[in-house]
Amino acid sequence: MPTQNKSFLKRLLIWRYKHISEKTFIYILSVVVGLLAGLASVTLKNITYFIEASLERGIIFSSNQLYFILPIIGLTLVYLYVKFVHKERLKHAVSSILFSLSKKKGIIDRKQILTQLVAAPLTVGFGGSVGLLGPAVASGAAISSNLGRLFHISAKTRSLLIACASAGAIASIFQSPIAAIIFAVEVFSMDLTMISMLPLLLASISGVLTSYFFLGNEVLFTFNISRAFAVKDTLFYIVLGIGTGVASIYFTKMYFGILHLFKPLKSPKYRLLVGGLAIGIMLYMIPPLYGEGFSFINNLLLGDHIQALGKTPFDAFLDNIWVVIALLFGITIFKAVAMTTTLAAGGAGGIFIPTMVMGSALGNVVAKVINNLGLGFSVSESNFTLIGMAGLIAGVLHAPLTAIFLIAEITGGYGLFVPLMITASISYLITKNTIDYTIYTRELAERGDLLTHNKDKAVLTLMQLDDLIEMNFKKVDQHMTLGEMLHESVAKSTRNIFPVVDSQEALVGIILLDDIREFMFDTTLYKSTKVITFMQKPPEIIFYGQDKMQAIMQKFQDSGAWNLPVVKDGKYLGFVSKSKLLTAYRRELINFTGN
Repeated sequence: MPTQNKSFLKRLLIWRYKHISEKTFIYILSVVVGLLAGLASVTLKNITYFIEASLERGIIFSSNQLYFILPIIGLTLVYLYVKFVHKERLKHAVSSILFSLSKKKGIIDRKQILTQLVAAPLTVGFGGSVGLLGPAVASGAAISSNLGRLFHISAKTRSLLIACASAGAIASIFQSPIAAIIFAVEVFSMDLTMISMLPLLLASISGVLTSYFFLGNEVLFTFNISRAFAVKDTLFYIVLGIGTGVASIYFTKMYFGILHLFKPLKSPKYRLLVGGLAIGIMLYMIPPLYGEGFSFINNLLLGDHIQALGKTPFDAFLDNIWVVIALLFGITIFKAVAMTTTLAAGGAGGIFIPTMVMGSALGNVVAKVINNLGLGFSVSESNFTLIGMAGLIAGVLHAPLTAIFLIAEITGGYGLFVPLMITASISYLITKNTIDYTIYTRELAERGDLLTHNKDKAVLTLMQLDDLIEMNFKKVDQHMTLGEMLHESVAKSTRNIFPVVDSQEALVGIILLDDIREFMFDTTLYKSTKVITFMQKPPEIIFYGQDKMQAIMQKFQDSGAWNLPVVKDGKYLGFVSKSKLLTAYRRELINFTGN
């Protein structure tokens, strides 16, 4: 940064400290973050739509129906950008944000801003079967993180601003400010207190206003409630809830299953080739898998399943409603496959919108089956299409409130609150009791890096082992005599515990001062007695890089020890004391809760 700019920033910071309170400054930043996140979302959408419109006008692809080769072109462009510009492997957008919140104090690399704005439109614009919401949230989060660093705000406030950015991005894309706030609470494990509520609200409003300013009153879905909720349909909504719950489990397991299949393909080129061909085949058989899929949802809401399905190899059989049902069910099955394949092949995108597409297809299938069984039942296919989306969001993301309010807001369907609640809650309960963690959180949870609403676990996750390790313990070689130990270690140490190591610096035991106290003044033992005589096994060992803070706390509790040694890569590193651990825990708890 040039000296002139540094000087200006310094004067600005000094002026801010003097004239603007911390609370007011957070409110101002939340508005700015909401606007910038909303702008990033609008930019993502416009770039993507520009690419899609340009390709639709292409003579070759439009007239000869060769659109299914486009995803591999898009993935190739993403690969080239990542290799020569980004120079790091793309990470899952929301999962990387959650990791930065738990282990990096909310610090996100600034290049994530541009990478998401380039890679995601190339992936989706060329037909990759993923969504733009995740990249929009990631880009907004990177903006807010670096803005926070620029103004030297605390890690806790930086985390709040990242949540504000997610709220602003979602509010901008869906024009749903309430659902945006709830998403930040459910997915990012934010505490909904007055301290966080107002910044989230301001950011959400800013994001919506940005969307209105650039896109006007354009809405994602065209929907009017033509058939209100009837009590007699309750059983069918329960069935839909069970169906979306099962589908959510399938979606999650399929995601991790396909990623596992791609693991043997170490080269990005091979992943691109295999994934691109697989996506092309799926698009040829099921064209609605192309891109995000908003037009597919809209056509189903309008009751036009023929337009929704597009041109398929089965067009001659679409007069048979059961063929239509089978094709729609195929979309339910293969949307998860196409989405994960796109990501595994190196594409950039999110899972939120594909979840909605899958849910809309499943909801429409359930309604069509009910209406065509010949048993005299009749339900609204549009309503079921809508509520199916809520069921999948609630199950896949473990976010039932986000699902309910999002679907209600983006469609104006507040009259369907009861069936939304029925379906979303059942789907969530089924999925949550089967799968503990979501696509966003499973890998983080397995590493112990996941923040949750459980304050104790959250605080332990935020703590860093490096901050607790003490290295001022005098090491003792296992072959030392008692006299050598007393002169070289005990006499020079202020601690009452001594790690015993071998020639390779591996920990072989510990010696307590109490163990040698009665022999310290018996000079006849100085040369004849080895320190290994007094050595004992440590009650527990902390393994650096393996033991998370929750496990470390448990080791102290189980062993009753006040000091435990730390081993890194098989070598002694230092000690952690219970007093320092508890002091750090209390300090982090105060920072986390703000009390």
